[in-house]
Amino acid sequence: MIAAARVSWRYGANPVIDGVDVTARPGRVLGLIGPNGSGKTTLLRLLYGALRSPTGTVTVDGDPLGTLSPREAARRMAVVVQETGGETALTVAEMVLLGRGPHLSTFQRTGPADHEVAAQCLRRVGATHLAARSFAGLSGGERQRVLIARALAQQATHLLLDEPTNHLDIRYQHEILRLVRGLGTCSVVVLHDLNLAARYCDDLVLLGDGGVVAAGPVADVLEPKVLEPVYGIGIRRLDVDGELHLLFHPTDEEIIP
Repeated sequence: MIAAARVSWRYGANPVIDGVDVTARPGRVLGLIGPNGSGKTTLLRLLYGALRSPTGTVTVDGDPLGTLSPREAARRMAVVVQETGGETALTVAEMVLLGRGPHLSTFQRTGPADHEVAAQCLRRVGATHLAARSFAGLSGGERQRVLIARALAQQATHLLLDEPTNHLDIRYQHEILRLVRGLGTCSVVVLHDLNLAARYCDDLVLLGDGGVVAAGPVADVLEPKVLEPVYGIGIRRLDVDGELHLLFHPTDEEIIP
């Protein structure tokens, strides 16, 4: 479990996150949703320690995040961020093997068992055929799948992902999120697509105006009366064969004659 209590962050004089509480529970997928600029990525970075909140606390399985060594933190939390770079001489297989680092001693080299874990992770994201390719030469979608494979190779008990479906076509958006959901780990995912959040998340935190607008099970948060003031667009909710779907339409004042 990852629990944040009263965490905050500001850029200059502008507060982005202000006294927010969040709990990601074991075996469940928590989605962070909200419009652009609502602080989704900032909150995720606070949860895995890339940013340190000047207020409140973040704990991982009850242990304060600040007390964990980098190695121990990496054993507990695997992170997939939006990387704009990619200029590296590493092959895809070598990139995924980096995920085994937290399980090796300082001078220990990867062995057959580590290579097998890496190969399994590439298979799980449908990227086995990329193993010998240069990571730098991959498309954005291919890189994203490889980075998720590297995170899986850490075999951490918590998985945190910042827009993991970015650059992916529809098929792989669903395959990656179905994979995340099937891991059985405590997962936190930043998502823009509310229909993907509806399908693959168990719980949601809706952010807006520096705080939590709503939090709870998917069906409770994805209510038009909750979403419309935050997103500024008309929303219709459909429940079809037990699945929740959202339809979006401009409000009258947004229609330009």
